Amino acid sequence: MSLESQRAAKLAQPGAEVMEPLAQFWERSGRIVLAVVGVVVAIGAVSYFTLKARAAAEETAAGKLAEANIFFWQGDYPRALALAKQVADQHGSTRSGHDAHRLAGDAAFWGGDFKNAIAEYRRYLDTDKSGLLADAARRSLAYSLESDKQYAEAAGLYEGLIGKFDRSSSAEFLAASARCERAMGKNDEAIKRLQRLTDEYGDTPYIKSAQLDLAELKALQAQQGR
Repeated sequence: MSLESQRAAKLAQPGAEVMEPLAQFWERSGRIVLAVVGVVVAIGAVSYFTLKARAAAEETAAGKLAEANIFFWQGDYPRALALAKQVADQHGSTRSGHDAHRLAGDAAFWGGDFKNAIAEYRRYLDTDKSGLLADAARRSLAYSLESDKQYAEAAGLYEGLIGKFDRSSSAEFLAASARCERAMGKNDEAIKRLQRLTDEYGDTPYIKSAQLDLAELKALQAQQGR
């Protein structure tokens, strides 16, 4: 077909000037476009099935953790501990699997296994470093450390929690910190903490015991100073 005939044919077909460049682009890039679309579809499918699998894993972990909680509140600490550890081991990537470390710590503590409790609380805090639940775990860790006679670290944790909860809890932490200092033979430090408790938290239930402990320590200090 001559050039003039081709031009005439194009003029006879509305939109031919637009369609021809599109056809040429498709010939050059069609495979690339299809490949990109295929990749996007594949990524979408993988994301969908991954999210679905995670949701199923979380549901399973949450169910087992709820069962462990029931054993804990029934006072069956060995079974609660074993099941919580199972959840943490098998579903560690889920939120419930992570929370299982905190429950395992609680079960170990109330079962008298303080070293295991310490280890489980630390595992929980390795991931959750801030927030109310993290502070609650630090509180439990402090009590576990004190029970395991690791007084210095326990005292530091108690003091770091002052002001994190309500006033009564702050008084509790000061009293606990003073208790740890006294256990280490640091009566002067214990007096400082008890004095702060009586000065700043006199409206809490801890005031009477703090006053008695403070009077006892000051009397002992006076005797030693003779």
